[in-house]
Amino acid sequence: MQPFSYIRPATPQEAVGAFAQAGEGARFIAGGTTLYDLMKLNIERPRHLIDVSAIEGFNRIETDGDRLRFEANAAMSAVATDPVVARDYPVLAESLWKAASQQLRNMATVGGNLLQRTRCMYFRNGAGGIYPCNKREPGSGCAAIGGLDRGQAVLGTSDTCTAVSPGDWPVALVAMDASIEVLGPNGTRSMPVADLYRLPDTTPHVEFTLDPGEMITAIVVPKTLAGRRSTYHKIRDRESYAFALTSAAVALEMNDDRVERARIALGGVATRPWRAPESEEVLAGQRLTPELALAAGRAAFRDARPGRHNGFKVELGARTIADALRIAADRSRT
Repeated sequence: MQPFSYIRPATPQEAVGAFAQAGEGARFIAGGTTLYDLMKLNIERPRHLIDVSAIEGFNRIETDGDRLRFEANAAMSAVATDPVVARDYPVLAESLWKAASQQLRNMATVGGNLLQRTRCMYFRNGAGGIYPCNKREPGSGCAAIGGLDRGQAVLGTSDTCTAVSPGDWPVALVAMDASIEVLGPNGTRSMPVADLYRLPDTTPHVEFTLDPGEMITAIVVPKTLAGRRSTYHKIRDRESYAFALTSAAVALEMNDDRVERARIALGGVATRPWRAPESEEVLAGQRLTPELALAAGRAAFRDARPGRHNGFKVELGARTIADALRIAADRSRT
């Protein structure tokens, strides 16, 4: 690990100013649960750390009015246990509860969680040139293509990268049409959470659409009655502390047993949190049956590009969606 400077600004504006002054090699840090790991692996090599965890009031949770608003430093565990979130938006609470461990959820922030980098084994274990990885060293190649790709993506891949997007929380937010508030050198702006993530294309090392020096200050989720009819369903190799093989965030607007509108997003199968409009279209206006639920699940994977060892994700992912639809629909009757 190389030497770095460290500063703890008191306001978001001071943090952005410190970043601009530090220049190249600066990084914001909050809970640090991802960045510290990457520093130990010599993947991230910041010259300046700007610690935003001491900013007063930067962890508020607001549930009044027509939206939910989570400031960026709110802990994952705090949002998951908020009474309104837990009762009215199980898709959000479950996506947080099913992530990491309790210790990490107590440390990790909902803003920082959006900026997790991939868990691809070649990306994390290839420091020092052992394995080529275009995310770590652009132009070096991708060892996962044609290699050990069981955990890799089958949607949104390119000829340069198949690394899967690792988060649970971002998948739920994409399903709920959430947005983020951003502060940077040029002021404030807002954008959909879905637009935060880039497809790998030919530049997989450029993962996010934030401009240099911008920081996420809050997450905003529109309130909807579909929140109560929702779930985050996650399939993994073990019951806890494991990343998704497949996952589905589902929220339903229903009239009796008929789906008026479905919101579906996928995790564990794509290079970014993946909205599934094909599945939503299959369900619109239809009576929800087991057969229709599975057809909707399979529609999401029409353009899947599995590799050597991850083809099982196509059918597993379809069935994950079908199961999530059943869970959400059952909740609509309570």
